[in-house]
Amino acid sequence: MSILGNEVRRVEDPRMLTDGGTYVADIPLEGAAHVAFVRSPIAHARLLSVEVSEAQGMPGVLDVVTGDDLDLAPRPPMAGDTAMSRPLLAVGKVRFVGEAVAAVVAETVEQATDAAEAVWADYDPLPAVVDAETAADGPKLFDDAESNVSIALPPAVDLDFSECDVVITHRIVNSKIYASPIEGRVAAAAWGEDGRLTCWSSTQGSHTAQGAIASALGLDLSQVRVVIPDVGGGFGTKASPGAEECLLGWLARRVGRPVRWAETRTESLQSLGHSRAQFQTVTLGGTTEGRLTHYRLDMLADAGAYPGVGALLPTFTGLMAPGNYDIANVAWSATAVATSTAPVNAFRGAGRPEATAAIERAVDLFAAEIGMDPAEVRRRNFLSPDAFPLTTPTGAAYDSGDYRASLEAALEAADYEGLRAEQAARRERGDQQLLGIGLASYVEVTSPMGPVCTETGSLELRPDGTVLARTGATPFGQGHVTTLAMVVADTLGIDMDRIEMIHGDTDEIPSSDVTGGSRTAQIAGSALFDASEKLIEAARPLAAELLEAAAADVVLDAETGQFHVVGTPARSANWADVAAAATERVFVENDFEQHGATFPFGTHVAVVELDSDTGEVRLERLVAVDDAGNLLNPLLAHGQIHGGLAAGAAQALIEEVHYDPDGNLLTSNFADYGVVSSTELPSFEVHESVTPTPLNPLGAKGIGESGTVGSTPAVQNAVVDALSHLGIRHLDMPASPQKVWSAMESVS
Repeated sequence: MSILGNEVRRVEDPRMLTDGGTYVADIPLEGAAHVAFVRSPIAHARLLSVEVSEAQGMPGVLDVVTGDDLDLAPRPPMAGDTAMSRPLLAVGKVRFVGEAVAAVVAETVEQATDAAEAVWADYDPLPAVVDAETAADGPKLFDDAESNVSIALPPAVDLDFSECDVVITHRIVNSKIYASPIEGRVAAAAWGEDGRLTCWSSTQGSHTAQGAIASALGLDLSQVRVVIPDVGGGFGTKASPGAEECLLGWLARRVGRPVRWAETRTESLQSLGHSRAQFQTVTLGGTTEGRLTHYRLDMLADAGAYPGVGALLPTFTGLMAPGNYDIANVAWSATAVATSTAPVNAFRGAGRPEATAAIERAVDLFAAEIGMDPAEVRRRNFLSPDAFPLTTPTGAAYDSGDYRASLEAALEAADYEGLRAEQAARRERGDQQLLGIGLASYVEVTSPMGPVCTETGSLELRPDGTVLARTGATPFGQGHVTTLAMVVADTLGIDMDRIEMIHGDTDEIPSSDVTGGSRTAQIAGSALFDASEKLIEAARPLAAELLEAAAADVVLDAETGQFHVVGTPARSANWADVAAAATERVFVENDFEQHGATFPFGTHVAVVELDSDTGEVRLERLVAVDDAGNLLNPLLAHGQIHGGLAAGAAQALIEEVHYDPDGNLLTSNFADYGVVSSTELPSFEVHESVTPTPLNPLGAKGIGESGTVGSTPAVQNAVVDALSHLGIRHLDMPASPQKVWSAMESVS
């Protein structure tokens, strides 16, 4: 019986629960000094000077460095105007509160922190650029740029909505949020006697970090080793090391000692990066019978002070604009602008939740306009299962799907008809507690890193019969070691505890991609699946010698891990026998290529109760039906779904980053930023359907972000649904009591 598809507890957990994890801050570095950064208290200003003499004379201080001391080029943006490059320490200008203007290196954290407070900077304040909707014509953040516009992408086609019976247009805000990893950014750097730099990084891909650090310091890749130990959460915001992390190697060389740095929670909220932050205009047209024919999505993205991935995220939103629906005419446009706020990074879903939020709100608005149940509008417009594979009008090559099946399963699990009856009864009685039911059907793209997505995997049969596996995937809480070991164990027929997994070290792994886009199970899993098949082929001649048979006649029984001659299983050789017979290293390596992305999908149903006196919203139920193809480990998949549902519901209800008009961050700690906890959430009701992908041998799609993609609009739609009988058509996220109460007062 295959272990794949069964619930297997994480093999990582005993170590975490006993000895504890080994994070970057736990790495022993003899003689390591500590770094503290001096950060700007002003959002936008000329940086006239930085006075460091007092700090340099303080106890334990080894060095104080400003941007003028660096001989390093600024980091160019990922796309757009190169005038918007970012220096590792501010030079000439500061562009957001929290930007580093100096670095202090001292013997202890306390000494570095005290000295940082003694650094004085002279600022000439300039007007802040906080509002993305006016940023294009606002004061320029970069003097050499034409404007604050980073990227402007016009629609590929002009749509004519005049032939539509019904057209709705609405402005939607996809609010700015913070990823809230338990472990903030932590990094360390040390130079070896061989002249190589070793960096320990809490990021999501060792080779991605290696490339960023080497580029920032002007080094060859061979001069930099990156090691990623345990990571306390990433969610996309740690996809690549930031400016501070890239600077550590330079500081270590300057002081002649290893250095380490760990950001505080306030520093993290200020400068790790925020996410989402899209202003959307949806225009949806169709017939009075509920058929959708035209859809246009116009996006304005707040990319923050130094536009990077934040400027590119709208392209993912545009790609996924039509969602699950068979809409013949689709167009999108996107403009990304720089603002004097923290740079915007990817977060769980990275552009795809924004697309689903837009189309799912648009569908509900359309349904309300024509007086049709929102579930029925969805039914009438889903892409047909027999249409797959297909390419959408926006160029997404959908692999497989049965969208109506997920909707019907979710409606049944939630007792949709019963909920609607209860809602009608409450409204008839005039109950104080309003009931809202929200739907969201979604499709998202996983492993979206280009037309061909690759990952490396290798296996080595050790002399004692155990297997050493190497993977390019970098885990940061998902249970990758368990999932990948399951693939190897199932294929080779050995116990999982006889497999050791190595990851996150550029000296051990020849190549890797960033762990993101829900790619690991399908890409890294397939790489190790193929490597396992290769290891069987490499071991077959050795087993044949032991069995005194021709290699072509020897097979592996994957249930027992025994090699035997076809038809005669009584005489066999196991992996330990083969390992003992080997006279040279038994090693195989495999680079798996998946041609095309995969497209998980599902439907979420949210049920909220809304207090009509106070505006308080309580999420009572969240029913999720998700389809990610074949689930390798349902237990871990459900864990990923639960985390995603929590994140999505949090954005819809409570989480939002706030700045004042001067660019001061008002949500600079967890007392002010409403990070979600279990007290705000119900017990989720998780179900799945299975539609395998043909693109990889495991039939697996991604699952790490699906919960986030569908839950946000489901909860938002539920809140609006609770208020709809009052004449309220829309409410932007998050649905805070004040916002809900104000909306009710405006129509009373």
